Amino acid sequence: MSSAVYRAVNTTLVYLERGDEYLMLHRTKKAHDLNHDKWIGVGGKLEPGEAPEDGLLREVREETGLTLTSWRYRGIITFVLDGETEYMHLFTADGWTGTQRECDEGELAWIKKRDLLSLPLWEGDKLFLQLLDTDEPFFSLKLRYEGDTLVQAQLNGRLCTPGALI
Repeated sequence: MSSAVYRAVNTTLVYLERGDEYLMLHRTKKAHDLNHDKWIGVGGKLEPGEAPEDGLLREVREETGLTLTSWRYRGIITFVLDGETEYMHLFTADGWTGTQRECDEGELAWIKKRDLLSLPLWEGDKLFLQLLDTDEPFFSLKLRYEGDTLVQAQLNGRLCTPGALI
């Protein structure tokens, strides 16, 4: 038996919601960014000792200047990319204080929900955005990628295809 300890990466992602819009981050500023030129929500890696909610609050404050006052834990996304695993804790938020500021990772913009799918997004993001749109209860979504290509998706342990997700 191996004594090696496996530690997966844990991250957060939140969609700040203002009426029919989400605050999105167009990742354009970081060098060697896996998300370069993609539109994503706000978030990042958990630091040692942080719970998902701690990381959520810190990342939103760092990337937007805002302090969340109301949020909801929506699901866990398991990304498998070329053999590496990441657990992403997905949230939405509808309350905050402070003034939005520029982000050093890209451009922040309020985007109409109906326009999201026309943006450059990861294919798997389109799946969990559908789940958020239908107010799906807490879910587990596993997304397996080979390079930039989504090759498998499982919702709550069942294989699915994007058109038959819900």
